[in-house]
Amino acid sequence: MGFLADLTLKLIYYKSDMSSVEIAELLALPFLGVMEPVLEFLKREEYVEISGSKGFGERGYMWVIARKGADRALQALERDQYIGPAPVPLEHYIEMVHLQTMGDLKVGPEDVRDALSHLVLTGELVNKLGPAVNSGRSLFLYGPPGNGKTVIAKSIIRMLKGHVYIPYTVIVDGQIIRVYDEMNHTRVDDPAVDKQPKEAGAGGANRVDRRWVKIRRPEIIVGGELTMPSLDLVFDPISKTYEAPFQMKANNGLFVIDDFGRQQMRPQDLLNRWIVPLELRVDFLALQTGKKIEVPFDELIVFSTNLDPRDLVDDAFLRRIRHKLKIDFPDERTYYEILKRECDQRHMELPAEAFVYLMQKHYIATNRNLRSCHPRDLLDQILDIAGYLDKRPVLSRELIDRAIDSYFAEI
Repeated sequence: MGFLADLTLKLIYYKSDMSSVEIAELLALPFLGVMEPVLEFLKREEYVEISGSKGFGERGYMWVIARKGADRALQALERDQYIGPAPVPLEHYIEMVHLQTMGDLKVGPEDVRDALSHLVLTGELVNKLGPAVNSGRSLFLYGPPGNGKTVIAKSIIRMLKGHVYIPYTVIVDGQIIRVYDEMNHTRVDDPAVDKQPKEAGAGGANRVDRRWVKIRRPEIIVGGELTMPSLDLVFDPISKTYEAPFQMKANNGLFVIDDFGRQQMRPQDLLNRWIVPLELRVDFLALQTGKKIEVPFDELIVFSTNLDPRDLVDDAFLRRIRHKLKIDFPDERTYYEILKRECDQRHMELPAEAFVYLMQKHYIATNRNLRSCHPRDLLDQILDIAGYLDKRPVLSRELIDRAIDSYFAEI
């Protein structure tokens, strides 16, 4: 009652003349049985007053802050300035994550092929990706740059079907942790759920109320901006609330660390930080008070790097990564298939003699490695050059030569 009373007071302090129903809606709580006794308590203690009515009965009562209530609201705002949907207890959040665990996902060959249909990959690689995603644990993608590691990692989310529920916020020891993030979570509008919210709590995954948001399985992708502080609770000294770290926001979904090894921290520091979570599937986060809280670490974590894994991690850590896949240079046949697909997307023809010329002069003669990104990039170069020359973009020897010359940095 104390926390909800303070949360309600803060709301009425900032937004006077709200009806009982409007207050309940904003706090994502039912009026009957929850907000009704809270408002009655605040009125009885002379913290709030009724200023009018928008309808019949107690649901329509309009509320304003009283002098005594203003003093208590200011005291509550000194502790934290959070106003919004009521937080969910940490233990309920943990239970919901376990009920939506990645371990229950079953990805089949058709799911993998559909998710990767926009890419040209070997059957062997596709068949290795499926079990890695099914594990719901960890995957290490490595190999030379420009061959699709990042786009493969991002495509995995297409295999993770279904939706999950996450709370707007979590509360533990009176501290509020923001979990829902509009930048990283994609909300799913479900009129049936919105009109008839169910109760959340210790009962199970099917008892979800308006304190929970229905989203697509999370897809969190970070790169060089990742730092050690961002892997722990981030305290906002102004609002006096916490922002959940990336791995907590990624629970029940996908967490991709792109360009692993190029972060502003040593790879060993990151790996040491995650040895326990990868092994035990739990993470430990620190509050400002020094208290450690335990939260689930239930996500498919994907490390993607251009660097040699042996230069980044030791054998002890590699053993904790369930699957390791090398994304290597494409062969000529794969390169051709990629080039053909890119040409079709641009409504360009791919004459056989143009492909032979490209291979012989600019790859075989120069001992240049084929890369999966080259077809797309070279065709874009041809479009740029042809547009400048006011010519029709075709794979002629002249335009191929000019595209190669402007694309590759020859030393």
